[in-house]
Amino acid sequence: MKYRTIGTDPATRREVSVLSLGAMLMGTQTDEETSFAILDRYVEAGGTFIDTSNNYAFWVDGTQGGESEALLGRWRRSRGIGSEVVIATKLGARPLAPGTSFVDNAEGLSAQVVRESAAASAQRLGVDRIDLLYAHIEDRATPLEETVQAFGELVRDGSVGLLGVSNHRSWRVERARNLAAARGLAGYEVLQYHHTYLRRRTDVPSRLAQTGTAGPDLLSYAEENPELALVAYSPLLAGGYTRADKPLGVELDHAGTPPRQEALKQVAAQTGGTVNQVVLAWLIGAALPVIPLVGASSVAQLDESLAAVDLDLTEDQRALLDATN
Repeated sequence: MKYRTIGTDPATRREVSVLSLGAMLMGTQTDEETSFAILDRYVEAGGTFIDTSNNYAFWVDGTQGGESEALLGRWRRSRGIGSEVVIATKLGARPLAPGTSFVDNAEGLSAQVVRESAAASAQRLGVDRIDLLYAHIEDRATPLEETVQAFGELVRDGSVGLLGVSNHRSWRVERARNLAAARGLAGYEVLQYHHTYLRRRTDVPSRLAQTGTAGPDLLSYAEENPELALVAYSPLLAGGYTRADKPLGVELDHAGTPPRQEALKQVAAQTGGTVNQVVLAWLIGAALPVIPLVGASSVAQLDESLAAVDLDLTEDQRALLDATN
């Protein structure tokens, strides 16, 4: 396994594996026995960076969220897992009632929600301090100053180590960080966005395209602020690179997709790796280093992703991938 440091303050920064494991469906679609086996294998391989959220997985069987965090809490207790594994969670997008969603009925990012939801997440995870806490989605109904103050206070009182942000426009991230700095508070240091090798169309209306994708603006912002860490969710497009039963959506239906798919196949053939592994290796070894966040429904699936950590692309292979439009 390979590692990198996230965070800048010696008191809160952490060394994490360059491949993060997503626990989104653990405790719901992925049963407990399988989930525990995947988590055990990840840690055995040197993995130290697990991701969840307080709203996972509210869309499964009418649940409201928190199932993934609760499962991770049970796994931690049963295995004696301590601070050696960094667990990141998120708040702000948990539905306020069963049968609703973050689109129409999210808890938001008010000071009260931030305090209460963070405490509830810590309890489900079985931790005294949350290693990394993200603001999951934008909340335009709450003043940004209120959200920044609430998150900063969690770090100040020791309830949270590092702060992150997901699915926010880059200008709001910058404004929030400036507000935190002006108040002497901890600010966002980890960015979690959708990022992968294939490029999305920008003319297809979608909430993800507007705020959730690491487009040129967000990537430029991260490049100009190297103290920030970028975590890429859904880097493998939920199987879209390799599975016929997982067709690519309309947002990837453009002339640039087939050439990039072909470039991936060429590099995979050269390396002896899989297309998925090439995607992950391309992200990990990029000039702007990215921590891919992968899910797994089986140990075998996880093993494929883990092998990508040791797949070092040559300069020529990376040049081919980067130059293909």
